Amino acid sequence: MAAPLTPRFYISPGFHASSGDAHDVIDPATLAVVGQRGEVTAAEMDRALATVGTAQKEWAQVDAKSRAGVLHALANRIETTDHTDCAILMSREMGKPYPEAIGELANCAPIFRYYAEMARDEAGKLAGTTQAGSLQFAKYEPLGVSAHIMPFNFPILLMCWTVAASLAAGNGCVVKPAELTTLSTLEFMKVFDGLPEGLIACLPGGADTGAALVASEQTHAVAFTGSVKAAQTVAAEAARRMKPAVIEAGGSDPMIISAHAPIDVAAAGAVTGAFHMSGQVCTSTERMFVVEEVHDAFVAVFAAETARLRIGNGLDKSEIGPMVSEAARQKVERLVADAVAKGATVVCGGCIPAEHPVGWFYAPTILTECTPDMALMQEECFGPVVAITRVRDFDTGLRMANASRFGLGASVFTTSLEEAHEAHAQLEAGMVWINNPLIDNDALPFGGWKASGLGRELGRQGLDAFRRTKMVILDHKPVRQDWWYPYPDDWFLGSGGRKLK
Repeated sequence: MAAPLTPRFYISPGFHASSGDAHDVIDPATLAVVGQRGEVTAAEMDRALATVGTAQKEWAQVDAKSRAGVLHALANRIETTDHTDCAILMSREMGKPYPEAIGELANCAPIFRYYAEMARDEAGKLAGTTQAGSLQFAKYEPLGVSAHIMPFNFPILLMCWTVAASLAAGNGCVVKPAELTTLSTLEFMKVFDGLPEGLIACLPGGADTGAALVASEQTHAVAFTGSVKAAQTVAAEAARRMKPAVIEAGGSDPMIISAHAPIDVAAAGAVTGAFHMSGQVCTSTERMFVVEEVHDAFVAVFAAETARLRIGNGLDKSEIGPMVSEAARQKVERLVADAVAKGATVVCGGCIPAEHPVGWFYAPTILTECTPDMALMQEECFGPVVAITRVRDFDTGLRMANASRFGLGASVFTTSLEEAHEAHAQLEAGMVWINNPLIDNDALPFGGWKASGLGRELGRQGLDAFRRTKMVILDHKPVRQDWWYPYPDDWFLGSGGRKLK
């Protein structure tokens, strides 16, 4: 498809031409120009935020049943829209294989249905009273306007995760798409045309645009997914302004292969865990700890499974597309070179595939004999590379898996029930997968420990991130309470010795 050449931004229900700077969008597989993305100006941002803020005040007054109806209608629109053009744009912008792009879009509608009903059901809490004749309860209210600063790898799905929760809570939303997936994000925004006018906006731009949204007095909550360095900046700026923030900062996820693992299944699962979307997934398997007893057999089958993967343009029949940018590939090359220099063995890959000299391709890479001093074991690689370490036993694998500043997810393959329970009890991660990596669930919290993030997306906690509580004490029959001022004389010391209540 031909992408729009005129830079634009979105405020429901339509697009507006942007007068900000324009930048070419480059296909990482072919290096051809896909189209142009813009950067909103400060004035355009201010107008958009004011529009969303005004719409939000009306949206907050909509009753829960009607609000749920609007979100179900939005889900219907997502399900009945032909997303082919959006998926093609996503593949052309960042190299994602088409089946994964269209699959991402197919998973967006359910989260709006989930939060439509969650918000309608979870409206507050009635507490046991501390005083007779008093009704005491908590209620939830929206924060105002939430800013959503998105990554390139799942630009639509991750946006929907937090936008659905925020809308369901009664907020307005402003989305700052990733620079590398601006066009596909804008293409998807059409599904929001049916929302109340002005309730959601999509404002393209770079880091300065994101920083301005965090700093603005017209935004009241932040959702961010990105690198640890950027996440720390966003979290600090939000904290300075006392804004709630949900931060997902990536990871360097471990996978443990037990002596009790079914080797064929574990190898196939490891291929998906390590190389899905060329390893550009925050929960990708990057560090693998294989028990010595099965190490050699596992590595052989893992390498054979990896050899079956097809490398190519995301719009062709391929599982491994290009890296998203030249800088992303250069980081992978640096980390692999460092590991090899420090003693790692290249089992497969470790190079630019000869058949793809154009574009930012990198072959799926397995390294063995990896040690903690290698940069690959300390940094987030975010590429199609997995570092394997031979360990004496399962407990050693657990200990080494936890020896990281990251704590997003962790995976285990085992048929031992004892090991499975030890894994989810001992692993220092926000998510643990046993025999099935990378799965998520709308009803369960998604997020990391340690440097991998703050707060949670999805589930009840994902909704709570975009609303605030209010305690209400309601005495339906006003009476003068005995503890009100002035105190009786006999409550004071020296007047009968009675203690204050």
